[in-house]
Amino acid sequence: MYVITGITGQVASALARNLLAAGKEVRAVVRDAAKGETWQAQGCSVAVADMQDRVALTRAFQGATAVFVLLPPNFDPRPDFPETRAILANLHAALLASHPERVVCLSTVGAQASHPNLLSQLAEMEHVLGQLPVPITFLRAAWFMENSLWDIAPAREHGVLYSFLQPLDKPVHMVATADVGRAAAQLLQEPWEGVRVVELTGPQAISPLQLAATLGQVLGREVKAQAVPRDSWEALFLEQGMQNPLPRMQMLDGFNAGWIDFEGTPRQARTDLQTVLAGLVERS
Repeated sequence: MYVITGITGQVASALARNLLAAGKEVRAVVRDAAKGETWQAQGCSVAVADMQDRVALTRAFQGATAVFVLLPPNFDPRPDFPETRAILANLHAALLASHPERVVCLSTVGAQASHPNLLSQLAEMEHVLGQLPVPITFLRAAWFMENSLWDIAPAREHGVLYSFLQPLDKPVHMVATADVGRAAAQLLQEPWEGVRVVELTGPQAISPLQLAATLGQVLGREVKAQAVPRDSWEALFLEQGMQNPLPRMQMLDGFNAGWIDFEGTPRQARTDLQTVLAGLVERS
């Protein structure tokens, strides 16, 4: 039995589809039973459990050959990440009690960085769950190509890609979520011992200038990249409704300065940027 949290998201849904195609038994963990109906129709069993409920999580993980852990995204956390720390305590207790044969956790490029930033939540996950007495893999994925979904509307309407990644000619490691899900499915089925880190990126690093040019090709119009001035970030994020924009700003600084990067040599996935952008444009 392969138990998957976060199955309604892009990575975990791709993971589930890969496991189902391989004939594996999959249990979908959802917060709302209605969200599990689609997966039940595809052959999954369904467990209802919230990340705040360690008893329900333990029940969901019982009897698992392997568990996939994905933290709920929190882009506007309170200082010191109390929400994430509470979830990690529940996950640790549930995994300890249910004792699956192995665990794969979705982590991030730069999880080893010592500077505080938004991705420090994933560093804390690696620290807390890495102490479990079960084989565990942390899959550190690059920046998701699908983050470009938010760039499509201004690019289509105004021919501009507003970039927080800068300088505009600096390449950044990016990967398609389909490839992350595919890699996670492979890792879940492998035997290993202890704690391991697997890093994953796409076919090539991509600069904002390359991203704008590729998006322009897909849209059939010229798209120019434009850097969002660093001194405007805080006011902009606060205007968008964020309460604590500092961790997000620190994360962007880390990508731009280069201290958010892979620790070793990442595995290289196969899906290119144009394929991902074409899919996003078709759906938008």
